[in-house]
Amino acid sequence: ELKDIQKNCLRNNISIVLQEPFLFSKTIKENITITNKDTDFEEVRSVTRISHIDDSINKFKDGYDTPVGEKGTTLSGGQKQRVAIARALLKKTPILIFDDSLSAVDTETDFQIRKSLKEYEKEATTLIITHRISTAKDADLIIVLDDGKIIESGNHNELISKDGLYKKIYDIQTKMV
Repeated sequence: ELKDIQKNCLRNNISIVLQEPFLFSKTIKENITITNKDTDFEEVRSVTRISHIDDSINKFKDGYDTPVGEKGTTLSGGQKQRVAIARALLKKTPILIFDDSLSAVDTETDFQIRKSLKEYEKEATTLIITHRISTAKDADLIIVLDDGKIIESGNHNELISKDGLYKKIYDIQTKMV
């Protein structure tokens, strides 16, 4: 039971990136290092490369020292999500949860981030909550929820071979491409 685990233990072992991440009125670098202030700049660059935000940061006049503004107002939705991903990765927890945190990036950037995360995932258990089949399809295990209940589980190939909700969503999303 989660309620039986001390909150401090959960906070030290789980990093969560939300669809609408909260950024502080600080610089980009300070927002990334807020969970690990004693890190060196190369580690910061490493996690920003994984989250595919390093190039965008370097295009800003002040680079990593660019002020973010309250709630990240100076960044796009996708940039905010990628800064939050970098912050979560820098925390180095054994469990990462991405709660629809790639929804504001285009599908190509989504793919590039997931590809970069593959190497990192060897050190952490990663849970990705998403509505995009393209994001879910490479997962080791896909759990399909409907109205808060598990209705299907398996890998991508197993789920598209069934006539369930996952297959219906897959058919809709692949027709749109």
